[in-house]
Amino acid sequence: MFLKRWLVGDPLKTAQARHERLSKTIALAIFSSNAISSVAYGTEEILLVLILAGPAAIAWSIPVSFAILFLVLVLTISYRQIIHEYPEGGGAYVVARTNLGDRPALVAAAALMIDYVLTVAVSVAAGIAALTSAIPSLFVHREALGLVAILFMIIMNLRGVRESGKFFAVPTYFAIGALGLLVLVGTVRSLASTGAVLPAPTPVETEALTLFLILRAFAAGCSAVTGMEVISNGVKAFRSPEPQNAAITMVWMSTILASLFMGISWMAYHHGILAKVDETVISQLARLTFGTGPIYYSVQIGTMALLVLAANSAFAGFPHLASILARDGFMPHQMATFGDRLVFSNGIIILGFFACLLLVIFEGDTHGLIPLYAIGVFASFTLSQAGMVKRWLEKKGPHWQTKLIVNGVGALTTGIATIIIASTKFMQGAWIVFVLVAILLLIFQGIRSHYKAVSEQVALDRRGERPPLPRRNIVIIPVSGMNRAVVRALDYARSRPGEIRAVFIDVDPEESAKVKIQWAQWGGGVNLIALSSPYRSVLGSLLDYVEEVLEKDQNTWVTVVIPEILPARWWQNILHNQRAFMLKASLLFKERVILIDVPYHLTR
Repeated sequence: MFLKRWLVGDPLKTAQARHERLSKTIALAIFSSNAISSVAYGTEEILLVLILAGPAAIAWSIPVSFAILFLVLVLTISYRQIIHEYPEGGGAYVVARTNLGDRPALVAAAALMIDYVLTVAVSVAAGIAALTSAIPSLFVHREALGLVAILFMIIMNLRGVRESGKFFAVPTYFAIGALGLLVLVGTVRSLASTGAVLPAPTPVETEALTLFLILRAFAAGCSAVTGMEVISNGVKAFRSPEPQNAAITMVWMSTILASLFMGISWMAYHHGILAKVDETVISQLARLTFGTGPIYYSVQIGTMALLVLAANSAFAGFPHLASILARDGFMPHQMATFGDRLVFSNGIIILGFFACLLLVIFEGDTHGLIPLYAIGVFASFTLSQAGMVKRWLEKKGPHWQTKLIVNGVGALTTGIATIIIASTKFMQGAWIVFVLVAILLLIFQGIRSHYKAVSEQVALDRRGERPPLPRRNIVIIPVSGMNRAVVRALDYARSRPGEIRAVFIDVDPEESAKVKIQWAQWGGGVNLIALSSPYRSVLGSLLDYVEEVLEKDQNTWVTVVIPEILPARWWQNILHNQRAFMLKASLLFKERVILIDVPYHLTR
């Protein structure tokens, strides 16, 4: 408990929830870091595909970047409309469920949840790649460094939204400033010069420059658009008026994203930068622009910080989405409850666990993770835009034709992008995402079915009739030997109504005789039933006896009072048998059986 309080902090009162709301400045750092950080690898992913057709194909990086810029514009306008129309948050899931039904909504939710896990893994891996570009000796430790970074983010997010936001805001804005300086200085210098190329090995052309290759480059670059939906998922986290503040933050985020992405793409094209395995494009551009002095290292540190902190937007989005799903019965109800610090602690921990697992599986390799990226988020983009199209057609309202056109264009463009991404990345591992979405759909439906069955079975009859009440209560006390714990359990049982039976399993005649003598002295007149067990199965014989009592009278409760000795130290448990635990586990799921544990605490 002390360690938890030291790491996470003291609990917050429910009344303090409104004070945990975010200003636009802090919200930008929390919700936008994912989208803005993607500029660090978006251009690089485009170049990695185009270079397959030789250096001349690099010129296509600019048209591809403009196509992605158009997507940013469309999504910004579209999600501003969603924010105002659904101020309670929920993004693609809520929009799709309201307008398209449960199945499309669950597809959007599953795709987004997978994307959030990938966001954490990709962002951290890319951040560590920025670090190892500046300090190559750390390259072999990238996996361990990534795990440490995720663990740190879990702890910080468990401390609360406002506290984590204030902590992460400074490095986020430092990173945006460093990248902004790189783009500003680099663009001015590139416009004033003919271009200088960093020394790099001459790439070998392995493919022809075809439309399919260009589409592959577009699909790879679409990773720069991921994260734009996070603000719409967490509208309720903003200060009042929530929709207006969220919409303004959306514009800020998109402006920064578009400026940095186009600036980096232009500089990379102008200087003929080629993607390398051991050095990022940002590192090459910073070294070309500022040399290897303090500013270069500031850019690298800022890039690393921004990429790692991009995972923070997923830690903000995933728990909120999971809580909405839990509210609708598609996720465990525990996901909808606040932890001590007024955050959805269960969602934060689960997200961190799966992100760590993914990072270990792919050994911290950014390029291995990115083929799985963007498919889920673009599928959710398409479903949310399609849902808004249907909403405007049915609801209409002021300026509904304009809004319909905006969301229609959004649905069309993101739908085309989804098809392109899915078709070009399918064999690179994207098929895994489709399998995971299908599995999550089955899990969602299974959880919903369970909660529905529980509700139907525990609900009281509408006619007001009480369930039938068993007329008799038989109290059974398992006895393994006479001691203070057994006597204490016996005294408790005698204080309650019902027929009391002490049950002893006879496996050793000498020990049985000793127990019977002691029971005559300490048993308080309660009858001791000795059951023979030729195979020395204490637990099996006791369970058979309970089952026999239940079958004999269908209107009987059986209350099993279990004496349990609890050691003073946790490690002392390994020195004792776990018969009480196994007995409780075996009887817990039996109908008409009530378990009462009577602990006897040791002091040393």
